[in-house]
Amino acid sequence: MRQYEIFEVKIQGEEPKGSQVEIGVKGLFSHNGKEQVVRGFYAGDNTYIVRFYPEEAGSYTYRIEDADGVICKDTQVECCPAAENRHGMVRPYETHFRYADGTWYYPFGTTVYAFSHQEDERVQETFETLANAPFNKIRMCVFPKHYDYNQNEPPCYAFEKTDGKWDVHKPCMPFWERLESHIRKLDEMGIQCDLILFHPYDNWGFSKLSRADALVYLDYVTRRLGAFPNVWWSLANEYDLTDYEMEDWECFAQFLHDHDGWGHLLSNHQIVRPWDFSNPNTTHICHQTSELNFLSEQITKFQKPLMVDECCYEGNIPWDWGNISGFELVHRFWTVCMQGGYCTHGETYLNEEEVLWWSKGGKLVGESPARIGFLREILESLPGPLTFSGKEVTKESFEQMKKTIPEEMRQEPFVKLMLKLPWEEARGMANAGRELAGNCGDDVYMKYYGRHRKSSGTFVLPRENRYDVEVIDVWEMTRTKVLEQVNGEVQVPLPGKEGIAILARKR
Repeated sequence: MRQYEIFEVKIQGEEPKGSQVEIGVKGLFSHNGKEQVVRGFYAGDNTYIVRFYPEEAGSYTYRIEDADGVICKDTQVECCPAAENRHGMVRPYETHFRYADGTWYYPFGTTVYAFSHQEDERVQETFETLANAPFNKIRMCVFPKHYDYNQNEPPCYAFEKTDGKWDVHKPCMPFWERLESHIRKLDEMGIQCDLILFHPYDNWGFSKLSRADALVYLDYVTRRLGAFPNVWWSLANEYDLTDYEMEDWECFAQFLHDHDGWGHLLSNHQIVRPWDFSNPNTTHICHQTSELNFLSEQITKFQKPLMVDECCYEGNIPWDWGNISGFELVHRFWTVCMQGGYCTHGETYLNEEEVLWWSKGGKLVGESPARIGFLREILESLPGPLTFSGKEVTKESFEQMKKTIPEEMRQEPFVKLMLKLPWEEARGMANAGRELAGNCGDDVYMKYYGRHRKSSGTFVLPRENRYDVEVIDVWEMTRTKVLEQVNGEVQVPLPGKEGIAILARKR
């Protein structure tokens, strides 16, 4: 047993006579006076497995039981300290993410929805691409996907059939063995697996499971995959396109929370109607949106980390969500990250084989990944995560501001207009000149000018410190030091082009 790695116990026994999901095999693991019950799963071939994820090093005692009593008597095992490259599960910390050992985690994700539903050769090609890509998170589906450029049948399915219908009580073992082998490989590569549990793009009936059957499916998922340290639960891709009601989704979230065992990250992805991120079982905000200017309000409102898991894809397909330029996607990454959030990549370039990265994986051909990697290098070089520090006028502060405007100013044309407008119309005007600015305490200050082509920028830096200032070209991937040992109000010369950021670091 080793800290932060899966430990499993295999037991031989007869095949379950009823459900192959709802079985009584469980493990009881004790450490430092605490006991954790871990539900086992049936893995086929008369084999039962109990998987445990040790979060602390030290001495453990475990025993395995089923409904008839003890199968494996108390066994003591020593858990070795974590390997150097193992940091534990990622969990929310305030409005950002950290590994269990306290190391910051900055998600730079990509999207390969049907990754596990391709032939082995394509899967291997995708792994080889990921090994040289900047991404440390991937969004992928449990169930196969049927959509444009993605209409192939998968090698196998999640369940066997009984009387011609999918039987959630009979998991298809080759399917789950294959899926978990992919998740395990991602873990070895240091890549988090944002596992999408449901989606509407279905040609087989998996999106039509009854609530009862869906809970049986989630039961098996949590039993079998719950000990994988790199798994996140994404309730759905575009949950609001499915037939499930909000009560169903809340039920699923509660079930995962109650049966997970280790508190994996959990959220839900929408096409139109955002999930209620105040839901107590939801660990972070997950958005599909290309309206990125005021995301910091969401972080302030919910006090949770924010992921924009879909902001359109670099590509050239006919659909507008899949034909933005590489520069535009990089610009969106910077826009999100400067507000203290995180962003996810996708690529949809047409080719003769119709193997698009966003659906099937394969090879990346776009221009954005290298630039996204450049941004990741910058953020990971900072002493901590960025907190948005740009001035922002909210609806509440706007209403308060209107009350404090002196009488003599109320007749000025601009002020008169502002006083007349409802917040929805006044918001843009009230936030004119809002800067995308962030900081790490007083150690680092950053600004990103996006599409603006300024000839100079400004920092107001603490006078008690000294700072070096550099200009960053987000597309050319260059960092140029332009000022040294400065403080107070500082003018920074800029090249007058799009995609420029500035960074001040305390000496």
